[in-house]
Amino acid sequence: MTGSVGSQRMQAIVQKEYGKTADVLQIAEIEQPAIGADEVLVKVRAAGLDRGTWHLMAGMPYAARLAVGLRAPKNPVPGLDVAGVVVAVGSEITRFQPGDDVFGVSKGSFAEFAAARESKLARKPSNLSFEQAAAVPVSGMTALRGLSDVGHLQAGQKVLIVGASGGVGSYAVQIAKALGAEVTGVCSTKNLDLVRSLGADYVIDYTNEDYTKSDQRYDVIYDLVNNHSFAERRRVLKPGGICVLAGIGGSGMHEETLSRVVGVLTTSVRSKFADEKFVTFGVDFNNKDLSILRDLAESGKIIPAVTKIYPLTETAAAYKYLETGHVQGKIAITVE
Repeated sequence: MTGSVGSQRMQAIVQKEYGKTADVLQIAEIEQPAIGADEVLVKVRAAGLDRGTWHLMAGMPYAARLAVGLRAPKNPVPGLDVAGVVVAVGSEITRFQPGDDVFGVSKGSFAEFAAARESKLARKPSNLSFEQAAAVPVSGMTALRGLSDVGHLQAGQKVLIVGASGGVGSYAVQIAKALGAEVTGVCSTKNLDLVRSLGADYVIDYTNEDYTKSDQRYDVIYDLVNNHSFAERRRVLKPGGICVLAGIGGSGMHEETLSRVVGVLTTSVRSKFADEKFVTFGVDFNNKDLSILRDLAESGKIIPAVTKIYPLTETAAAYKYLETGHVQGKIAITVE
């Protein structure tokens, strides 16, 4: 291992048991994580918070505990999204060195230091703050894979994004525009301006209009809410269209977890009525997708919609805000 990490203890958010409220979280002083040969140690500058992190806190669905810990989390420090500075590298690391600014997915980012595999990191977009960069990885990769790899969205096609103002949805709107699609976003009244500002061509207020009763037809539906039946969504799909359902609660659960717990969710399900497809998927966190997102950010084609920033000591308050279900865009945790 190369690089210096200074003190061997650090401040971190710790979770010793599962729970549906942030009361299970506490701040504590613990040992810094050790890194393997293919890992780097990151001095965390900021971390991202989304619904996927909430699911891991709650241990929901219960089947997920087969992968992340039956009675308590295997990793007591929550957090996946990370942005920070490399302070030490394992013996097999070739792409990073101490001093590099990086972003990606780590083990336990709600802490002063976090370990991450080289394959799940990329150099931080030069035009983004650490807080903005930390809001990109999980939600951005979920949006990118859902639209490009799973939905096969092409320039000139029409895409409907349900839940367009949330963490994943806010990236989905921007990525779909970058791909050259005509974008319609579905959100609540208070989020209409946000979704328009992200580049949506059309916006549907679901409190006043049911998109499944529209005369419009779409090549791709990217549903991050999943509150309509297949039959209802099929009404607004073009023949041969694809309806993409994102993870659990739109969270983009890690593909490794999905494959071990509910691998059936990563398969394509063809409609028995016609040739439309309804597809769910897991997210493979990887350097290739992170690099695509970095390039999109540096070219100005995606801008993270970070609406709240909390210090590490107030992570529990950030979770409580997330639990309200009224979050626009993303929440970031800053680590000083």
